[in-house]
Amino acid sequence: MSGDNKISADDTIRYGVIGAGMMGVEHIENLLSVDGVEVTAVSDPDEERRDIGVAAAGGRIPAFAHHDQLLDSNLVDAVVIASPNFTHVDVLADVLQSDVHVLIEKPLCTTTEDCKATIERANGRKGKVWMGLEYRYMPPVTRLIDEVHAGAVGDVKMVAIREHRFPFLVKVGDWNRFTRNTGGTWVEKCCHFFDLMNQIVGDKPISVFSTGGQVVNHLDEVYDGETSDILDSGYVLVDYPNQVRALLDLCMFAEATKNQEEISVVGTSGKAEALIPENVLRLGRRCEHSIGSVEEHSVHDDRVKVEGLHHGSSYLEHVDFADAIRNDTEPLVTLEDGLWSVAIGEAAHRSNAEGRVVQLSELL
Repeated sequence: MSGDNKISADDTIRYGVIGAGMMGVEHIENLLSVDGVEVTAVSDPDEERRDIGVAAAGGRIPAFAHHDQLLDSNLVDAVVIASPNFTHVDVLADVLQSDVHVLIEKPLCTTTEDCKATIERANGRKGKVWMGLEYRYMPPVTRLIDEVHAGAVGDVKMVAIREHRFPFLVKVGDWNRFTRNTGGTWVEKCCHFFDLMNQIVGDKPISVFSTGGQVVNHLDEVYDGETSDILDSGYVLVDYPNQVRALLDLCMFAEATKNQEEISVVGTSGKAEALIPENVLRLGRRCEHSIGSVEEHSVHDDRVKVEGLHHGSSYLEHVDFADAIRNDTEPLVTLEDGLWSVAIGEAAHRSNAEGRVVQLSELL
């Protein structure tokens, strides 16, 4: 990489992946299919995960026990940070001292305060910083957002997002079983959905009310004498200006379902829905359609080369990130987006714990 951090259209972008767990491997597999990109190094403190990361990248690339060694190797132009949530603030503190381009996997950090400190560290640096909120890139979601912003439903008034899915997966060291490591379920899992709410509404929220609990999953799981405390279900109500409201309905013991995500947007003149993994978009307009009679579209993106774990969204995210590096354009998904998505999640946890409406001004 040149001293001014510029990469020409003909240059190969060399990526390092920090954290070779499930998401790190997902990023490696997607990067291998992006034109003009190669994975040149991985780092992870766990030797087994380092070996898995190297194998996913095709073998014969350097693997480091610490991300500082990767950064000092001069082998990378860009990094993807996919280490556990609680490590993000410290890994970013090191990475942001360099000029490498960086994509940080969600959540940005586990607390709003750490997110704000990270944004301060990123100010004025040369390298691009891209927030990894790939649910925006799921083709039906992208189409829904585009339709809503084009006026398909009129003025947005209500947004409802349902995720009914399987429990949290097993991670190295079982770090994701504890709120202190993840930021809590509303941050760890649901920052994606709070980001989508902000994107759909086109505004920032005012307040949050939440009710949730740990009622089925992980109740008998004990690690080093400590019982898992991660929420597995609940509702979050997010209020925006102009009487716009959004609702998240999360259940993580509902794998017996047809669609894992269902997104509904209702406005003054119609309704739009995205269903995943059916990859269906439904559009209905008042005075033109009625119950049971709406447009239904199958939505796919022919650019997707790797479906991966997130319906092609990680691949599309990486295509745009690489384009931003090559064309020296601003990131389409920013650290501020990451900050807001974490702040809403943190406010939801505070609301759930204290049984009250939490104003976003308390955190921001």
